Amino acid sequence: MPSESLPAASSEVVEIERALTRITYLSTRARQHDRLMALAGVPLDRAAVALLRQIADSEPQRPGELAQRLGVEASHVTRTVQQLQRSGYVTRVPDPDDRRAQRIQLTDAGRAAVKSVRDAGARGMQVALADWQPEELRQLATLFHRMVDDFLKHAVDEELGQEADAPAAKA
Repeated sequence: MPSESLPAASSEVVEIERALTRITYLSTRARQHDRLMALAGVPLDRAAVALLRQIADSEPQRPGELAQRLGVEASHVTRTVQQLQRSGYVTRVPDPDDRRAQRIQLTDAGRAAVKSVRDAGARGMQVALADWQPEELRQLATLFHRMVDDFLKHAVDEELGQEADAPAAKA
């Protein structure tokens, strides 16, 4: 979508974008990831952790569904699933709706790894947010989930629009 067709952002949206950029930078630094993995005792890269978290939140899913939810190419998910499967964190199970397809499911080791990563991350976040009131934390969590859901919805709508705009393939 060309930038000329986007409406101007309000000052509030500009500030949200700035804050998200800062938090994304802080949370995705390699050193931060390595520290979290050391605390959790889980030797996984960032892509594997993101995939495990997604599977834990809504398992089991097809690799294509996981890719869509994470906003990445299906090939990235396929490679990461293979890595996680070799490490014993996930397994493939038949899709009950289509026996030719497979869904990705956590193993006991995968569930334990996700729990360890989440516990370590939550402990660090608890320290950072120690002065926040419980109601402020609930409100922030609700708004973050709403924002992510809206981002995903917009990304799907945008993809559908691009498909509709694409020229039809000739037979």
